[in-house]
This record gives sequence, C-alpha cells and structure tokens, in this order.
Amino acid sequence: MPELSHRRRMLVLAICCMSLLIVSLDNTVLNVALPSMQQDLHASTSGLQWTIDAYTLVLASLLMLAGSTADRIGRKRVFMAGLVVFTVGSVLCSLAPNLEALIAFRMVQAVGGSMLNPVAMSIITNTFTDPRERARAIGAWGAVVGISMAAGPLVGGLLVDSVGWRSIFWINLPVGLAALLLTLRFVPESRAPRARRPDPVGQVLVIMLFGSLTYAIIEAPSTPFRSVAPLAVVALAALAGLLVYEPRRKEPLIDLRFFRSAPFSGATVIAISAFASLGGFLFLSTLYLQNVRGLSALEAGLWMLPMAVPTFLCAPLSGRLVGTRGPRLPLLIAGFAMTTSGVLFAAFEAETSNVTLFAGYVLFGIGFGFVNAPITNTAVSGMPRAQAGVAAAVASTSRQLGQTLGVAVVGAVLASGVGSSSYREAFVSAARPGWWVLVVCGFAVLALGAVTSGRWARGTAERTAERLEPAEVRQTVGTSG
Repeated sequence: MPELSHRRRMLVLAICCMSLLIVSLDNTVLNVALPSMQQDLHASTSGLQWTIDAYTLVLASLLMLAGSTADRIGRKRVFMAGLVVFTVGSVLCSLAPNLEALIAFRMVQAVGGSMLNPVAMSIITNTFTDPRERARAIGAWGAVVGISMAAGPLVGGLLVDSVGWRSIFWINLPVGLAALLLTLRFVPESRAPRARRPDPVGQVLVIMLFGSLTYAIIEAPSTPFRSVAPLAVVALAALAGLLVYEPRRKEPLIDLRFFRSAPFSGATVIAISAFASLGGFLFLSTLYLQNVRGLSALEAGLWMLPMAVPTFLCAPLSGRLVGTRGPRLPLLIAGFAMTTSGVLFAAFEAETSNVTLFAGYVLFGIGFGFVNAPITNTAVSGMPRAQAGVAAAVASTSRQLGQTLGVAVVGAVLASGVGSSSYREAFVSAARPGWWVLVVCGFAVLALGAVTSGRWARGTAERTAERLEPAEVRQTVGTSG
C-alpha cells in the first residue's frame, strides 16, 4: 500500500473507527435494553445471555477467518462487505418477532461484524507504519470504545424509554451507510504479499470449541449434568484437535509459534480476562439498576456514565504511554483498578450504597480505559505486518471470547443463585460469586501485565522471532513496544 499523507491517514483512521463505533455501540445499547427485551419477549436469564453471546460467539469464531481472508483477497473489499452485512443484520434485528429470531439475526450481525474490527485494525496497522504514531492511532481507536460506552447507555436508554427496544438497532443504519460510502471513496485497497491459505478444518475446530464451551456454561444451571457433560467433552476434543492439527499445517488458521512469545501470549490472556470482566460487569450492572433498583433505561444509562467517561478519557492516555514507555505501566494501572472495583462489589456490596457504587464504576472505567491500547499494540506488533489481518484477528478474537465467557459464567452464577426468587430479593447475594469472578479477572490482568512486559518476556519475543521466517523476523522484533 503506498504511503499516504498525514491528512489521508487521519481520514482512514476516522473511517475505521466508525466501524468500531457501530459494533461497540451495539453491545452497550443492547445491555441497557435487556430488561425491556426480557419483559417483551418473555426471556429467561439464559435467553438474555444468548442475545449477547450469540453475537460475540459468532464474532470470536469467525474473526481469524475474516482477517486471513482480508489479507488474501483485499482488506477494503472485505471491510465493505462487513458493513453491508452488519447493516442488514441490524434491520433484521429490529424486526425480530420473538427471542429465537432475535438471536438468529444477532448472529447475522456478527457475521458482518467479524469482517469489520480486525480488518479495520489491519488497515490501520498498514497505514500507520511508525511505531509511536501507530500506538497513538490505536489509542484513538480505543477511545472509540469509551465513546460507545458513554453514548450507548444514554442513547439506548432514551430510545428504549421513548420508542422501544427495537429502535436501538436503527442507529446502526446511518453510521453503517456513511462508513460504506467513505470507505469506497477514501480507503485504499491493500492485501498481504503472501496470505495464508484457507484452513477449513481449523475453522471448524474453533467453532466447535467456542460453541460447545459457551453452550455448556450458559445452560448448566437449568440442564441436567448428563446433558452438559458431552459438550465439555466436545470442547476438550476440539482443543486437542487444534493443538495437534494446526502445527502440522504449513499455513494454519493461526500460527501457534507466536504463542512462544510471552508478550503476545500475555496480551491474548489479558484480553480474555479484561473483556470477560467487562461482559460480566455490564450484565450484572444492567440487571441490578433496572430490575432491582427499579430505574428506567435512561436512568440506568446515566448511572453508567461514571464508568464510561473514565474509559473515554484514559484510552488515548494509555495509547501515548504505550508509545513512549511500553505496555507495562498501562497494564498495571488497568489490573489494579479493575481488581479494586471488583473487590468493592464482591466484599463490600458496593451496589447497596450510592457512594461505593459510584466509586466501583469509576475504578472499572479507569481500568478498562487503560487496558485496550497495550493489548492491541502488543498483539499487532508481535506478528508480521504482512499478516496484519491475522494479528488483529487474534486480538479481537481474544476480546470477543472473553466477553462471551464473562457473560456466560457470570450469568450462570447469577441464575444458580437467584433460582426461583426475584432479582429484587436475592440479587446482591446471588451476584456476589459473580463479582469474585471479576476480581480474579482483574488480578489476572495485573499479574500478567507485570510478568509478560518485563525483560525476560522481551527475551522470549526475540527468541521467537529468530525461529520465524527471515522476512518475518524484521517485522516481529518490536513485540513489547
């Protein structure tokens, strides 16, 4: 791809951020609408989990395929196809007659979404070739998540209260169409010089692993063990199949050699932990604010601002820190803040006091704001630029898998604790084990951030680079920023 002017690079960044905005906004808006959907569609807790996880599960399963396909046939082409499918899926969701149809149409949305974020990130990676400029661009990219978290609950609450939950999907239409037209006009086409071949067996194994694991977790509270156990066996068999089959392929869906790099592996696990915490946090907070406190959707959205605003403010600061000092400090701040927030809810029942509830939201927003940039920068820098789509897809897959597991695990814990009681009577005690799960996730971010960003970890990255192809070595040495 030819070198672009600074103004053109900024325009490409803005267009790519628009795709992240509609995908992220869709998640935050949906969380605020969950209680209304539950009432209108007569959904159980597991039904609410599936409205979220059907989307994130399909995303997690297809992101690596979308990234490698974009590297092979053209990133602009795949990006535009994703915008079309996502926008059509949004229209279908707004017309869904029942819960089953809504879940199916959310999966259509996810097919389009899988072609957006990783491909947009690979476009950004190939547009911003200077490491510091790229880190700042990724920081701006992360700030979009903060914007969606700030705007999503407010916009969603206003739409749900005034028009109804179906209207939350309408906001994707103008943004999606604008992004499509701007991409057609201003984003240059690019592809990898040597893209990986399709890996259908690896793709099927990934779908089997993610799907069976998620289904087993969500349905465990309401399904006999004998029905869930085979799914766990399928998940283990799929994982074993990936570990055995992928290294034997010359061009696998994902090159497992990159996980020999401690910074890259650390970024992957940190992404899963951080986004599991986000998924569980939003799920518990939404149900508590509306089903327990009795707030309207708009009032619940206003209560989430103390979490959303710090995320928006801290994301670009984190990007600058990654560009100047590396990923260690942002990850330590993120891990400490997210762990402390979880402890407030798990040990001190922060929901029961406005002061502690506010403090818990602020701390979580700070932590989540700092965690995005180091994850993305480390993951993308740890793989060859020629495979930027795969690199971005690994990071995005980790995020979506984490959010899927967070909603599945925390929702299952909540369903088991509440039982036949109402949320209002049993929520705080039933949710406490879920909050402890989030404490563990936050501590994982803190510990792995400390361990995988030090001198020893950089040494593993350098040794990993030496084992790769010579053309790849030059692109991979800067793993840890």
